[in-house]
Amino acid sequence: MTAFAQRHAITDICFLVEDIEKASSFYVGCMGFKPRRRAPGFADFSGAGVTLALWEIAHISENTGVSGRKAPAGVHKACAAIELSSPAAVDHAYEELKAAGVAFQGPPQDYGWNARCCYFADPDDNLWELYAWADGGPVGDID
Repeated sequence: MTAFAQRHAITDICFLVEDIEKASSFYVGCMGFKPRRRAPGFADFSGAGVTLALWEIAHISENTGVSGRKAPAGVHKACAAIELSSPAAVDHAYEELKAAGVAFQGPPQDYGWNARCCYFADPDDNLWELYAWADGGPVGDID
């Protein structure tokens, strides 16, 4: 078994999007990411602890040979998650992002895996989760 993932942190998350302008507007205007780089068909942004990159599906396909096939609307292809400090912080983030125009699947809820969570999608149906562990912390820890 390789130890690759133990030696190298994930530094960037890249979502493949159909319209770079529409997606960029969402991430800057609704979520508060700060623009960092811009090139044809590509943009990346700084956020706390990670670089978020957006790459137009047509552009990556034309330039790298990666498939340009698109999933139907409403099909989630990835999920990025933000762990917050407390269940109350989830409620606060929900209210803040909702006021900024983010459309959530529903309000925060307590789930059987001992977390308070809420979910929304970006304009390309990339799923996001906001969560915090309830008292007692996560369930199912291996270590």
